[in-house]
Amino acid sequence: MLRIGRRIREVREHQNLTQEKVYLAVPMNRSHYQQIESGQANPTLRTLVRIADAIGVPLADLVR
Repeated sequence: MLRIGRRIREVREHQNLTQEKVYLAVPMNRSHYQQIESGQANPTLRTLVRIADAIGVPLADLVR
């Protein structure tokens, strides 16, 4: 979980996106999104796909 969360944050920051832009685009609760990025929550595959779409990268970029 922690590696995926770190990777999401890394890619999001590289794309110059705020957490708010991503969690609103998914859409999801702010605290749940923050938990995913910090490795405290385990996202479903569907959520990962939505996050990847919101960030503008292929899912493979988040899970490699």
